[in-house]
Amino acid sequence: MYKSIAVLFLVVLATYILFSRQPDYFDGEITDATIHWMKDSTQNNIPKAVFSIGKKQYAVDARYVLRNLPEGKQVQVIYEMANPEKAAVYSFWGYWITWSELIGSIALLVVTMEAAKAITKNPTAEALLEQMEYKPEKKRRYD
Repeated sequence: MYKSIAVLFLVVLATYILFSRQPDYFDGEITDATIHWMKDSTQNNIPKAVFSIGKKQYAVDARYVLRNLPEGKQVQVIYEMANPEKAAVYSFWGYWITWSELIGSIALLVVTMEAAKAITKNPTAEALLEQMEYKPEKKRRYD
């Protein structure tokens, strides 16, 4: 039971991750960018991924939990041609897997497993009797 729930959960999670990324993986373009530390609106230095499309240059926020990007590091960004200013750093941690989705999926898996255990743990006496008296019907091989 646990294996089937875990496999089903992983298939659903992988499908969700594949089709829910923004910018979209299938429609997006991937290009190289360079990390530069710049001041934001609150005058704090933050890492920004700077990339060019044609003659126009874009800078997108490259901060993410547990990801340190030094000045001058070469990274890849993914963007959609319609909105290149909404690009994202293309990396496993931060684009494909986010901390909120990771925590949420683990919590959902634990809740699902506990619900499965609670449902099957204490069957009623009638259900046990029905299971013990069950005899499968003999079926002909070819109907």
